[in-house]
This record gives sequence, structure tokens and C-alpha cells, in this order.
Amino acid sequence: MGSEGLWRNLRASEPCTMAAGGSRNLGGCMSDWERWVQVATLIVLLAMFVVPPAFLFFLYWRDRGQQQHAVLRNFPILGRVRYALEHIGPELRQYLFDADRSGKPYSRDEYRNLVFAQKYLKTLISFGSKRDYQKPGWYLRNALLPTLMSDMRVDSAPSITSMRYKVAHEGLFRREEAREPVQVAPWTLLPGARPVIGPGLAEPWELSGLIGMSAMSYGALGRHAIRALSEGLAIATGSWVNTGEGGLSEHHQVGGGDVVFQIGPGLFGVRDESGAFCWDRFQEHARNPLVRAFELKFHQGAKIRGGHVEGVKVTPEIAAIRGVPVGKPIDSPNRFPMFSTLDQAFDHVARMRELGGKPVGIKIVVGAPGSVDPLAEALARRGDGPDFLTIDGGEGGSGATYQEMADSMGLPIESAIVLVDDALRRAGVRDHVKLMASGKLSSADRVAVALALGADAVNVARGLMISVGCIQAQKCHTNECPVGVATTDEELMKALVVEEKRHRVANYVITLRAGLTSLSAAAGLTAPTQLERQHAVWRDAMGRVIRADQLFPLPEPRGSS
Repeated sequence: MGSEGLWRNLRASEPCTMAAGGSRNLGGCMSDWERWVQVATLIVLLAMFVVPPAFLFFLYWRDRGQQQHAVLRNFPILGRVRYALEHIGPELRQYLFDADRSGKPYSRDEYRNLVFAQKYLKTLISFGSKRDYQKPGWYLRNALLPTLMSDMRVDSAPSITSMRYKVAHEGLFRREEAREPVQVAPWTLLPGARPVIGPGLAEPWELSGLIGMSAMSYGALGRHAIRALSEGLAIATGSWVNTGEGGLSEHHQVGGGDVVFQIGPGLFGVRDESGAFCWDRFQEHARNPLVRAFELKFHQGAKIRGGHVEGVKVTPEIAAIRGVPVGKPIDSPNRFPMFSTLDQAFDHVARMRELGGKPVGIKIVVGAPGSVDPLAEALARRGDGPDFLTIDGGEGGSGATYQEMADSMGLPIESAIVLVDDALRRAGVRDHVKLMASGKLSSADRVAVALALGADAVNVARGLMISVGCIQAQKCHTNECPVGVATTDEELMKALVVEEKRHRVANYVITLRAGLTSLSAAAGLTAPTQLERQHAVWRDAMGRVIRADQLFPLPEPRGSS
């Protein structure tokens, strides 16, 4: 029956009445329920056949007359369809139609492998690798006689309680899985095999693990994300949280693990009311037993400029931590205002080491061969300086940045590590400075290559973001992260459950360390700290193979015979 017939029936019908003796008069009457059903049906029909044409006509009329979009003027309806498809295109490509290894910044395979490690403590694959072996790339050199895992200088005894998922059923339309407790080994280095940063200081920093969190500020990431990262890394033990340039918050400390306090050019967390460096606030943070080191951020791989946070992310709490107004965008300078030469910078580092008694590092991006030589020469000439250098590759990307910088400013991490390592060796100061590397080092094999090329430890950002739920929506700068990671919006943050995500963080770091140990054993070593250039191999497009120590021979210190 059409809407016209329904309307006639509704008008003609009368409510049912009760006859004498309580019997219902059914002649031509309609019950209240039947009337409501027909009214609802009429509304649905109107919504289906009247409202859509009216809405489309309105869009046609409005778009036909607007002067901003040429497509909509000529094709009002089809143009709307085009814009809708363009809007959801990234999601369609990322989740439905991308090839397994072609997506950027992380392919479907890379993303899935990270999630499997975080949820299931697994990195197993079947039927072989999907790597394109015809393309140039780095490989790891295995030994004829590998080291027995029982002989590795790592803690392989199950001593950490975490949670992993177990799949009960996986079908086309649903997956059933549940968490279960599991005892896992930390795969941390045993005493005697651990690097020590700042050995001559009052409070040196000994690394029992070689993988930590790269700088990610509270404000760039939300409260739930920071807490999940802090708690998860503490569960894993042997790792650390880097505060990012936004200053130290209580959320960085909830896990009770090691913290690296990063200081950017905005001096957030250590500035006075005028915005200058405040030594009293610095010493206050240095007395915090969880703060194991400080890091001055000269550069960042994602942006070789001052940091930026949109005003919508600057909540009252974040404003108080940073010492800035609430709700206003934060733009820090692209260079520290209190020094303009390396000697001035080293004087500042020396005072930080003296007053704080803890290691101080500098974070840099390498631009070209020779660009780090002045820093290495200053280290040799003065006999003092930073205890570690954090080398950030140009492929870094946890922070929102500008396209032109992301694509072309700063060298990728493998090249950068070699250039810094060589510069320090030429200056004869390599033994005095530890190197930390960051830049998409989110898998155990990439970590191993970085260590072999010269790094002493690595920092991870996006791999850890994925462990707390990041889906690569690339809305970090908008405060509209759909999974509550890179947002301070209270409603969006509710999606991120700290208790669940902290175990994914722990699982990820533990899995990385387990993989790194396995690779080191295959190379015939007893600890990942023994990886050297001879253990990394480059294969070019022609199939020619050369070891990294032959491709990049270790330089002799200047002045040596």
C-alpha cells in the first residue's frame, strides 16, 4: 500500500469503541497500535521518497550557484560524491586496498607485525618473507657456528608477568579472543655487558636494555597514552621514557621507570616567568630519582625547527607544566636562545652536569658529511661536553611537521649513524660519548643494523604509538586522533584504556629485545652490544655484496701514526 492509501485509511478509520456488555465494536475501527504502526510506516515512506529528493535538489541549487568549486558548479551531485571518496581515500587505501608492503609510512605488513608482537608476543610468519630481494638493502651477517642462546649474556629467565591475547575463533565476520596472563623473560643485559652513560658522574646511568621510548611530549600525546607508555615500559624493565620537550609530568612517572628529561628551545619545565632557563627548577628535577639523564634538543628528525602544539591541545594542566597560556598555540624557537656557539652550548652542558650530577646529552639531526665535525672537534679540544648524542633520522615522524621538512631536511638514520660515528672516531673521542639512534627503528632487524653501524642504543616512537592504539590516521596535529593517542580531548581519550595498552607496550619492547638477542646469537656474539660494522652487509641493485666495514672503513684518529 502506498503512502496515499495509508493516509486515506488513517483519515477514514475511527478508534475502536466498547459496545454494551464490554464487547469491542470492531466494525471499521482501528486499534491504537495499528494506527501507530501505519503512522510510523507513513513517516518512513516520506523519509525515503520525499526527503532525499528534496535534499538533493537543495544541494543542486546551492552548489550550482556557488563560485568556489568549479567541479560543483558543473556537476553538483557527482562532485559531492567525488569529494566524499577523496575524503575517505586514505582509509580505503590503508586498510582495504594497499598492497602488503607498499604503504607509507608503515606498510600493512609492518603495521600488522608490530600489532602481533604487541598483542600476541609473536613475530612468526609462514611460507617465507615478502621482502623484495631484488631491491638494494641492508642484511645481517650470520656466523657459521652461532652462539647457543643459553650462552648469551642476557636474562632469559621468565620473571615478568604480562598479558597476551589468545584467539579462540577467527571467522569471516567475527574474531573471539581473550587475554591471559603469561610469564616472559625480560631479555635484558646481564651486569658486565651493560653500557654506562656518564661513568665519571655522581649518578651515572647504566642501561640494562638497549631500547627505549623516543621523545614524545605530554600535549602532543594525551594523558592516557603517556600513562600507558610509562607503565608498560616499567613492566618491561630495562627501558626508559623520554619526556619530549613538553616537560616532565606526573604521567611520565606513574610506572616508576627511568626517565630522560628532554629540554627543547622553549625551555618548558625549566623556565622562569620571563622564559629564561631557571637553574633552580633544573636542580629540582635533577633531584628526582626517576630522572636518569637530561637531553638538550638541538634538532628533531620530523622538524628541524622549534616544536609546535595547536592551541586546542593546551589544557590547563599542560599549560601549567610548560608555563604557557591555556588554549593558545605553542611555538618554541628553532634554537636555544641562551647560546649561539658550540663553546657556549658546552659551557651550559658542563654546568648542567656539575649541578645535576647526571648525564646530559644532545639530540641532533645530521645534514651532510662533515656537519658533525665541529661538535666532535669541540669535544676533543675542550675535554668535556655531552655524555651522549641522540641521532634522529630524517624519517622521524611522531611529531606533526611540515611536508617540505619531512621529505627533504635531514639524512636517514643509517647514513647519519655512520657519519657521527666516523666524526667522533676521527676526533679521538668515540669512547667518551654514547650514541642513541632514532628514526623508524621499530623492528629487531632494523635495531640490529643500527647497532652494527655504530649506535649504542636506540629510541622508538611510532612503534610505541602503535602499541597504545595508533592506526596511522595522521591526524596528530588536529587533536582529533580517533583512537585517543595524539589528543588531549577527554572524550576521544576514553578510547585508550591504560590497563590494556600498558601490556601491549611491555610485550612490544620485550619482543624487540628477544629478537635482537636471537639475531646477535645468529651472528656468533654473546650480546647485542658486540654488533659492529662487519656484521652489517649491503646488497646493491646488481646483486653485489659488501660489508659495512668495507663500505665505510673505520677512520683513524687525527694525528695517529
